[in-house]
Amino acid sequence: MEKTTSNNETLPLTTRQELSDCKEGEDCKENGLLDGNKVHPGQGNKEEAEQISNGFSVVQSPVPCNGVGDGEDVQCAAPAATTTTTTTTSTTCGAEAQQQLMELDERETWSKKMDFLLSVIGYAVDLGNVWRFPYICYQNGGGAFLIPYTIMAVFGGIPLFYMELALGQYHRNGCISVWRKICPIFKGIGFAICIIAFYIASYYNTIMAWALYYLISSFTAELPWTTCQNAWNTGNCTSYFGTENVTWTPHSISPAEEFYTRQVLQVHRSKGLDDLGGISWQLTLCLLLIFTIVYFSIWKGVKTSGKVVWVTATFPYVILFILLIRGATLPGAWRGVIFYLKPDWQKLLATEVWVDAAAQIFFSLGPGFGVLLAFASYNKFHNNCYQDALVTSTVNCMTSFVSGFVIFTVLGYMAEMRNEDVSEVAKDTGPSLLFITYAEAIANMPASTFFAIIFFLMLITLGLDSTFAGLEGVITAVLDEFPHVWGKRREWFVLGLIITCFLGSLSTLTYGGAYVVKLFEEYATGPAVLTVVFLESIAVAWFYGITRFCSDVKEMLGFTPGWYWRICWVAISPIFLLFIICSFISSPPDLRLFQYSYPYWTTIVGYCIGTSSFICIPVYMVYRLSTTAGTFKERVLKSITPETATEIPFGDIRMNAV
Repeated sequence: MEKTTSNNETLPLTTRQELSDCKEGEDCKENGLLDGNKVHPGQGNKEEAEQISNGFSVVQSPVPCNGVGDGEDVQCAAPAATTTTTTTTSTTCGAEAQQQLMELDERETWSKKMDFLLSVIGYAVDLGNVWRFPYICYQNGGGAFLIPYTIMAVFGGIPLFYMELALGQYHRNGCISVWRKICPIFKGIGFAICIIAFYIASYYNTIMAWALYYLISSFTAELPWTTCQNAWNTGNCTSYFGTENVTWTPHSISPAEEFYTRQVLQVHRSKGLDDLGGISWQLTLCLLLIFTIVYFSIWKGVKTSGKVVWVTATFPYVILFILLIRGATLPGAWRGVIFYLKPDWQKLLATEVWVDAAAQIFFSLGPGFGVLLAFASYNKFHNNCYQDALVTSTVNCMTSFVSGFVIFTVLGYMAEMRNEDVSEVAKDTGPSLLFITYAEAIANMPASTFFAIIFFLMLITLGLDSTFAGLEGVITAVLDEFPHVWGKRREWFVLGLIITCFLGSLSTLTYGGAYVVKLFEEYATGPAVLTVVFLESIAVAWFYGITRFCSDVKEMLGFTPGWYWRICWVAISPIFLLFIICSFISSPPDLRLFQYSYPYWTTIVGYCIGTSSFICIPVYMVYRLSTTAGTFKERVLKSITPETATEIPFGDIRMNAV
């Protein structure tokens, strides 16, 4: 039958007006509220009225009306009258219905496909690609490390990356409310992710504040970390560049190191974590500027941030290329490259090498942070997320590999100038590799001011992408979960979130703030995220069901994932995660920063911080089971059964399927 053109043609089948007018025991068709003649083009006959063209039962899990958990469902059904497609819809009442109705509104989508790809690439490629991968690579066998790294990427990281993109795109929800459509008892995972994102925002942006301080300090004819004639220098300061017959002793400290520790961080004014000292006003202003940029980049949604990433996601690649060319022309660069890639095959027999490979690929691609779910939820329903997963994960891994050349060509140059072995120059890890070693090398290059400016600007843009993504994961989750509260107040919620993150960062702005950053990086995020994504993979593959999940993918992409992906999701990826978790628990990191060794009590504090996010998962499980009506078995069955319909677009109309 020819469709009648009207203003409401693109609205969902179940609208607010339908729900208000459809009374219990009445037929929506008789009320004129459901046009049973609307047909999706190309769909054939169906044997049962309960099945729609995507192969899912429209009403699978009844939702109680008026908050009464009696399991009875009030349905508004259209009678099967034609030989085409017959559609049924379920009506829910009370607060649950209100929440479901808000989901049926038109969801914001990316302006262009490239906005999404650049956002995902910008999120995955962060500061860790520049400093963590090169260091881990040379520490674990050089070129030989690429073997376990590739294996872990193929069987662990990329399948999890693909899984999250598919989940977000199909269910079109953030990391909290998406569990109502998958396995409600695991909803605590979403709250845990939000807490982890807050911890990350509280220390990650401080590293960008350090980079901003360096950037501002670079606008001078002579970089301030070049000489030892500054107010912050000590008697141990030794500058060997441009000076002959300088003896480098075990007590010698480079001017770059003293600038970083005594001028930027001012760690000498703190005794440790038990005495952090005052707050650095310079870093506070830098962080305030960083958060201001972040706010005005994400306050309007992905249509705004999707435009910003055209600069922040592409600029680092331009700078990496320039620095790669410059590093390759430096004397001694070949020494760094050999040290970086020289294979040590014996390392492959060590368990810690495989643990480091698994951890590196996981934290590099970043599943489990709620970001991929959020970004994919703004995609068009039939977007090829499979192709996106392969492209973005490959770009991320290649960026890490190329960054190694950028770093180690300069480290080889440093070793040549110091007349030392590369291993001595490359002993710094983490941010120190960038802010001390690399900064010192830049300071002694021709056109040092130019290279310093573009280098630290690159670090800031790398960090901004990841910050945009992390906060967008929280914003999407909260707005989807509480649409009636924050749906029309996004700007105010984002402002409140930014202010909260800024206040949470104050401890990292103290003179001992670098110690706090190290503690949060090792304990607050790592173990908690690993546990979260492990439970997520179990919930999707074993509770939601791998067959159902693959059917969702087929509905979107037109093809079913092969056996390789199924085996990875069901067994290999969870084992991959469990392997990292057990390794971390069995041998917690022995933290040390500069000359400060972390006392034992900081390990306990670190585990408490990590547990504070993960505890949301069992707490919500207990809450869910205690508030659900019925026997214990009935409570469990209801808690693991999807309770909310997933909205599936069919041309000009929308259908709900669970």
